[in-house]
Amino acid sequence: MHFVVIGGGRIGMFLAKRLLHEKHSVVVIEEDPERASEIVRDTQAIILCGDGCEPAILEQAGIERAEVIAAVTGKDEDNFVVCQIAKEQFKVRRTIARVNDPENERAFNELGIDVSIGATVILGRIIEEEASFSDFVELLSFKRGKLALIRVDLPEESPVINKQLQELELPPSSVLVCIVRADEIVVPKGDTVLKPLDDVIALTLIENKQQLLNYLIGNI
Repeated sequence: MHFVVIGGGRIGMFLAKRLLHEKHSVVVIEEDPERASEIVRDTQAIILCGDGCEPAILEQAGIERAEVIAAVTGKDEDNFVVCQIAKEQFKVRRTIARVNDPENERAFNELGIDVSIGATVILGRIIEEEASFSDFVELLSFKRGKLALIRVDLPEESPVINKQLQELELPPSSVLVCIVRADEIVVPKGDTVLKPLDDVIALTLIENKQQLLNYLIGNI
């Protein structure tokens, strides 16, 4: 797959290196010439120096064949403009935007960005996850805020303990993505049996989130 990453900062370079490791094709667009020169020596990705908001630069990056574009600069307005151009002019299937100001996250979702990632929100969720103050954490929302990716810790009294996944009657448009069991990641199958203290990662519609939590944990 071909990816275009806008922004050669720490987030952009981490993403580029991860995608390259997965054998994807990656072009990084960085506006600052000095930064562009630095990262050329630090990655095997193709680096373009220019403004990612300019369609001509996006065309040089091969946006017409890109499956995904990720705008992860430190400027929300640039990230939004890049994603809008990618969607409307080049018909890119998936757009991902970094949201630097938490107050802008809702607007990004409502205005058509497929996935908006708020750094401060994610940090808070990571802290919440590690502290384990609750039985569930909403990890991410996307598709204009219609879908939620959640993590649920199954207590010993959970009504789904010792049941096979094929026995479960999950709420509509809900699916179990994976199960973290101690240090093992279990890919869910029909005959997979849920056990106490499993960490379940699930995808569901926002409006069905509470129903899913009640089903997995019990009434809360």
